[in-house]
Amino acid sequence: MKKFLLACAISVMGCWGGMAVADEAMPTENDPVAQKRAVELALKLRCLVCQNQSIAESDAELAVDLRQQVREQIAAGRSDKEIITFMTDRYGDFVLYEPPMKPATLLLWIGPLLLLAAGVVAMVFLLRGRSQAATESAPLTEAEQARATALLEGRES
Repeated sequence: MKKFLLACAISVMGCWGGMAVADEAMPTENDPVAQKRAVELALKLRCLVCQNQSIAESDAELAVDLRQQVREQIAAGRSDKEIITFMTDRYGDFVLYEPPMKPATLLLWIGPLLLLAAGVVAMVFLLRGRSQAATESAPLTEAEQARATALLEGRES
């Protein structure tokens, strides 16, 4: 039990640590608008190392570099769209949490639906097979029929 609690505590501290690094890496100037933009953009961009965290949440070196690039782009006066375009040109659509709908990313959008449909089809075939197997069972022998009748009428043989 102690090992479990220790593992939980380490996991929680690791999560908080990542968020602290992300907060420290945001713009330090006294411009709250620039800070808000940097945070919003960092939350829209995926860490290419961690792949399940935004660059705001990740403490990977690449995420730190990407946050720095976002800050530099904001300081250079670029719009959010220009910054996103720069990142996708450089790293591809995978850097976005919500990639655009286009032929190259179609599987990302339709894939989960295809998997769900395949699961439903497999379940239907499985259930049909079971119901057919149950209805196609061999008929009762005369002895089995007599015993079933006796049980239903309340007398044992």
